[in-house]
Amino acid sequence: MTTPDASRSPNAATRAKAALQRDPWDLPDVSGLVVGVLGGTGDQGRGLAYRLARAGQKVIIGSRAAERAQTAAGELGLGIEGAENAECARRSDVVIIAVPWDGHAKTLQALTDELDGKLVIDCVNPLGFDKKGAYALKPEEGSAAEQAAALLPGSRVTAAFHHLSAVLLQDPEVEQIDTDVMVLGESRADTDVVQALAARIPGMRGVFAGRLRNAHQVESLVANLISVNRRYKAHAGLRVTDV
Repeated sequence: MTTPDASRSPNAATRAKAALQRDPWDLPDVSGLVVGVLGGTGDQGRGLAYRLARAGQKVIIGSRAAERAQTAAGELGLGIEGAENAECARRSDVVIIAVPWDGHAKTLQALTDELDGKLVIDCVNPLGFDKKGAYALKPEEGSAAEQAAALLPGSRVTAAFHHLSAVLLQDPEVEQIDTDVMVLGESRADTDVVQALAARIPGMRGVFAGRLRNAHQVESLVANLISVNRRYKAHAGLRVTDV
């Protein structure tokens, strides 16, 4: 008699083999997804909202105050809507977390129900600043993304969009954002969606960079980019070679 586990294992092995053989650039159509941006009134959130909406994505900005979100949405135009955080999360298929690090945990704890079942993209960088410049902080969970996964057990948490210049994102004169986006997550289906969203922005490419346990290094690298930008008066991004 075959055990249930044994009967499933050949199928699981076949699926795993098929996944490895898939073209990594064969990404899903995400044009119909509604993207919510929590922290969308801040520089990074506004920039991401603007670029995605400019690429044709339906975008909702979230804030603790609906009026503030609506004002920011009106300033950006492009059909972007503004709403209080909970409504933004409920109405969105994919939710980007772009809040300040010191409000990260509190924001997510308040939205556990609204984010249940949602694809969440955490782009928060835990950083500290002193006279020597920016430096990385190490959350108890390992990273901001892992903290999000711990606080949102019903959500599908990924990590991406950490290394983007808010100045370039918000500049309407900049046609392309010349950079790669490191994408991390536990499910290939989810990271494929995030990669596809990144690819909607001209000049940008999403590159799978591992599971959430590797998110700390990606989040921390922003401290180095801040140092690069200050020294060279630049808006540096990243490119992964030979991929």
